[in-house]
Amino acid sequence: MEFTETPLVGAWVVDVSPMSDDRGFFARAWCADEFAEHSMEPKLVQANMSHNHMKGTLRGMHYQVSPYEETKFVRCIRGAIYDVIIDLRPESKTYRQWFGAELTAENRKALFVPRGFAHGFQTLSDDAEVFYQVSEFYTPGAESGIRYSDPAFNIKWPEAVTVISEKDANWPDFDQQ
Repeated sequence: MEFTETPLVGAWVVDVSPMSDDRGFFARAWCADEFAEHSMEPKLVQANMSHNHMKGTLRGMHYQVSPYEETKFVRCIRGAIYDVIIDLRPESKTYRQWFGAELTAENRKALFVPRGFAHGFQTLSDDAEVFYQVSEFYTPGAESGIRYSDPAFNIKWPEAVTVISEKDANWPDFDQQ
């Protein structure tokens, strides 16, 4: 695997390193030892999938509050998404900064999201599927979010929002939490 640190401290884009032959290729998609070598928490307890019918669908910006904060390892396995994270760790030098990356089935990139980050994505194609692994079990009472269009972050979404849940559309702005 190839690890590229993002501008946000502790967040990484991870590429596969395929070994090809006439059958196709083989590549490691996750390795606890390699994650630990890059100071990335390797604990994973749950894997989730998200299927999205329409281009422009937006999910986010989600996070779980302490003590249930989670890491995420996100990969698009069909179609394409624009994956976005926001550093919400007050002690971080990249506090309140955001980063976005295009993850596609073709580029096979993944995004490692550290604890203390909000996460969301927008689909760039119809029928996009996302597979992500998390370090904590989902805890309904610990779920929180930030409005995707919060002016404090001014996230540049690449598409007009075509589909969004009522819950995601109505998360409060960060400064109102």
